[in-house]
Amino acid sequence: MKLVIQRVTHASVTIDGETVGSIGKGYMVLIGIGREDNEETVRKYADKMLKLRIFEDENGKTNLSLGQVDGELLLISQFTLYADCSSNRPGFTQAAPPDMANALYEYFVEYCQGKAKSVQTGRFGADMKVELLNDGPFTIVL
Repeated sequence: MKLVIQRVTHASVTIDGETVGSIGKGYMVLIGIGREDNEETVRKYADKMLKLRIFEDENGKTNLSLGQVDGELLLISQFTLYADCSSNRPGFTQAAPPDMANALYEYFVEYCQGKAKSVQTGRFGADMKVELLNDGPFTIVL
C-alpha cells in the first residue's frame, strides 16, 4: 500500500464536470493498492494516517492529528503510485488487479468512516480531476 497524504485547506474531485467529493481542512489522500495488500494492511496504513500529527497547535508546532482539528478526508484511488518507471513507458504490474484494488479501496473508505468529520471519495477507475490547496505545503508519502 502507498499513500500520498496532503494537508489541505480544501480539496475536491470532479468527474465529467460534476463535483463528487469536496472537503475543507483535512487530508487529500491518494491511495495505491499493491498486489500483496490485504485488510490488515489497510487498517495499519489507515490508523497511521489518522494518527499523524501534522497540524499546527497553538504554538505553531506540528503536533495535532486529523481528529484533533476536526479534519476531513478526501480519499482517491490512484493505481499509478505503483508505476515502474525503469523504462520510458511506465508499467503497473505491482499494482493490485482492479477487483482486488477496488475491494480494498472501499474497505479503506469504510474503515475511515466515523474517524474523521467527513469522508469523501472519488470514483474507482474514473477519469477524475482533483483540485486542492496544499497547506504548507505539507505532503507525506507513507
